[in-house]
Amino acid sequence: MHKTTRITVALLFAAWTVDYIDRLVVNLALPAMGESFDLAHGERGLIISAFFLTYAVFQIPGGLFADRFGGVRMACIALALWSIFTGLTAAAWSFLVLLLVRCCFGAAQGLFPGAALNALSKRTVPEQRMTATGWVQSSNAFGGLLAALLASVLLSLWDWRVMYVTVSVLGILVLVAIMRWMPPEMAPEHTGQLVRRARGATAAVLRSPVMWGFALLFFAYDVVIWGLNSWSASYLVEERGLPIQYGGLLAIGPTLTAAVGAVIGGRLSDRFEGRPRRIILPAMSIVAVLLFLLPRTPSIATYVICGTVLSGVAGLCYLPSFSVPLRSLPPALSGVASGMILFGGQLSGIITPTVFGTVVDHFSYTAAFGVLIVGPVLAISTVLFVPQTTGRFLERFRQLGDDDKEDIDARAAQQHG
Repeated sequence: MHKTTRITVALLFAAWTVDYIDRLVVNLALPAMGESFDLAHGERGLIISAFFLTYAVFQIPGGLFADRFGGVRMACIALALWSIFTGLTAAAWSFLVLLLVRCCFGAAQGLFPGAALNALSKRTVPEQRMTATGWVQSSNAFGGLLAALLASVLLSLWDWRVMYVTVSVLGILVLVAIMRWMPPEMAPEHTGQLVRRARGATAAVLRSPVMWGFALLFFAYDVVIWGLNSWSASYLVEERGLPIQYGGLLAIGPTLTAAVGAVIGGRLSDRFEGRPRRIILPAMSIVAVLLFLLPRTPSIATYVICGTVLSGVAGLCYLPSFSVPLRSLPPALSGVASGMILFGGQLSGIITPTVFGTVVDHFSYTAAFGVLIVGPVLAISTVLFVPQTTGRFLERFRQLGDDDKEDIDARAAQQHG
């Protein structure tokens, strides 16, 4: 892997780790926050969904801004803003104020993913792009691991307000590192950006049914991820009697296997030259079975084992949702393309936590885990219809205009050797 790519991966890994720490500590603090404001399960779900509402809304604008103003610049702006709102979470004095801060936090973080993937696309060759992205995305699980450890320590020693002030400092430190050490872009002939982007190309991407198909695929994946991430700690505390300070520690296994799954999924996507069906069909079939078994496990230990395997298998499906578009489109369109796919996933983040909590209030946790099986079913159904290779993707993609059609044709020729 090129030195520029390695440094970029390392810096973005650190940034996305902080992104996930800031985002996921709320899941572990949710029982304590619920007690502070006397909230029902549905209201606790709204705390999570409030973030995803604005996070989803800003995915596509974040990608557009990255394509227009530069991925590194927008990533730094996002990192600075979300660190501020992480710290301000500790100052919330009511449920409504907490929701408002969470919305602002979500908007700030929503600017980041498209910017980060834009920056990475311009510093990687197409043949290694999913592998590099896999390493970067493994930071999601690493961030979840650190969130679990930090939350366990800070919640046991102090409270959730101190925790938020502490983790906000991490974002500022990573921001300084990116501003100082991010390398310049690679030459266009190396990254696949052969000609300038044509006028109207961005609009063509946004109108593409093919691209929205991949967004739906990521939506299905995130039904599983955000259902489990948002409610596993609360389930273990409320249903299995686990002390709250241990909730984060039991997330170590699932987060590590999710990281391994993301790396392997990215590597396989490069090896298969896309072809997400080869990964998603078997993986999501296993995930559906494990979701059924999860709330029926006889002990906390077997729950953690089942959840650990589930997270690793589900992690395989992360990068296949991006593989064909990011291999096929020029880097100048990677921001908006990534933003569209991520938008689909974040819609799931808006819907799933609140639906899960509402089902718990009216039925049971077992029923709520059953609802998550919608995710694997939808993923399997969707992956049967989206194009599997660059050639098929380009055949079904809308015309981008003369300059980009020339660029896309050249990209297709590269992919086919």
